[in-house]
Amino acid sequence: MSMMKEFREFAMRGNVVDMAVGIVIGAAFGKIVSSFVNDVLMPPIGLAVGGVKFNELAVTLKEATGDAEAVLLKYGAFIQTVVDFLIVAFAIFLVIKAMNSLKRKEEAAPEAPPEPSKEEVLLTEIRDLLKK
Repeated sequence: MSMMKEFREFAMRGNVVDMAVGIVIGAAFGKIVSSFVNDVLMPPIGLAVGGVKFNELAVTLKEATGDAEAVLLKYGAFIQTVVDFLIVAFAIFLVIKAMNSLKRKEEAAPEAPPEPSKEEVLLTEIRDLLKK
């Protein structure tokens, strides 16, 4: 039972919950980026390059024979995946850059020293009078 209690405490920490939310949002963002690249970005690029469909670009390593399927090297799908990665990596870079700038603003604004208490002010005045 203590192991379940430890696990529950671990899972309910703020860091773990934040990480889980980040992973779910990241997975959804990855799907959005994949759809954007496959359905919106690559077709016009393929058209501009000469009517190329990137998802169909492949090199046949071995032709299909009988029941065996052809062995293909699908470099077009790889190109699309690389574009996906670059977009996601750039988005993460922008988020981290924004977070770092917010941290710097917090660190740059030092807190004003607290006002001395009445006793400290009185002791300072007594010290100054004794010096005279």
